[in-house]
Amino acid sequence: MATGILVDCFFYELGHSDFVHSFFSTISYHLEKEGWGSKYPLLMIELYNDKLKWEDASVVKANLIEIEQELSKQCPEHVVWDIDDLSKRPPWGDNISSKVTNLANYFATTDGKTFLEVIRSAIEVAEEDKCDLKIHNI
Repeated sequence: MATGILVDCFFYELGHSDFVHSFFSTISYHLEKEGWGSKYPLLMIELYNDKLKWEDASVVKANLIEIEQELSKQCPEHVVWDIDDLSKRPPWGDNISSKVTNLANYFATTDGKTFLEVIRSAIEVAEEDKCDLKIHNI
C-alpha cells in the first residue's frame, strides 16, 4: 500500500505505510523526549493523525529544517522501525545503500527524494493553493 501526502488532487508518494510510520517513529524517538507530538505537534499529531491546515504550513517548514539538521547527526543504525515496539527492525536489516549516511537521508522515495524533500514540496503547493494536507493511503 502506497502512502503519501494528498494536497487537493495532488499526491506526493512517500512509500509503504510501515516505512512512513518508521519515519515518524524515528523523529519522535530521537527528537521528542517528552513523547510523540510533544515538540512537533503540527507534524506529528495534526498531519500524521488527521490533516495539516495550510495556514500552519510555515511552522512545519521551519520544523522540517530543524528535524533534518538533527537527523543528519544520527547514523542509519539508529533508525526506529516502530516506536511502539522498539525490538522491530526494518525488513532489509542493515542492508542499505551506501548513499544512506544518516537518518535525514535514510527515508527516501523510490525516485531518490528524501521524505523531508517530498513533504516540503507538498507544503509549498498547499500554501500556494491554500489547501490542507493529509496523509493518504492508496
